[in-house]
Amino acid sequence: MQPNGALRALAPDLWVAERPLPLIVGDIGARMTVIRLRDGGLVLHSPVRLDAGTRQALDALGPVRAVIAPSKAHTLFVGDYPPAYPGAELYGAPGVAEKRRDLRFHGVLGDAAPPRWHGELTQLHVRGAPILEEIVFLHPASRTLVLTDLAFNVPAGRTAGARLYYLLTGAAGRFGPHRMVRLMIRDRRAARASMDTILGWDFERVIVSHGDVVEMGGRDRLAAAFAFL
Repeated sequence: MQPNGALRALAPDLWVAERPLPLIVGDIGARMTVIRLRDGGLVLHSPVRLDAGTRQALDALGPVRAVIAPSKAHTLFVGDYPPAYPGAELYGAPGVAEKRRDLRFHGVLGDAAPPRWHGELTQLHVRGAPILEEIVFLHPASRTLVLTDLAFNVPAGRTAGARLYYLLTGAAGRFGPHRMVRLMIRDRRAARASMDTILGWDFERVIVSHGDVVEMGGRDRLAAAFAFL
């Protein structure tokens, strides 16, 4: 169901909202993941700007119950949602609440799922990259892994919006962590242990915040991308 084109359906109870993201380095694009729980409530991962079209599309799917800032780097539009959805619970990765002191968070995310989505989403705090502190999610019902910045998947021919950024980071034309993300990994042993846990999950699709969604073979591609650890 896509009420006005603001959301794109990937699987039952799973949608994405894809938007431009103009930053000082250029437009690297952004993607929000929307998951509908069994009770009909929505969980929003890595929110995009809440404009009228996005709000209309969300409201047509169900009530927004939780909003997630899944890493210290993805907090830009989180503040759009509490005024619009005052009953929604706001969660952040470690360090997010300190970065966004203007917001009131319901909890800090770790390896254990909060009661709101316990049994429907699996999550893991990826260790070893304290600059990111990313929380990775699995939606078992659709066999989908949801990442933020641990992997990009930008085609080589789609770099016009931020050509210098992609050139410097090597983030285009490949699936996986770019040079800056690799530098952010300070403890490879801890990162490897986290990745081993993720690769033990059952998933086929991988949603990334920047670039194309990987629809098939996601687990094997992730394993190859992080074989350097």
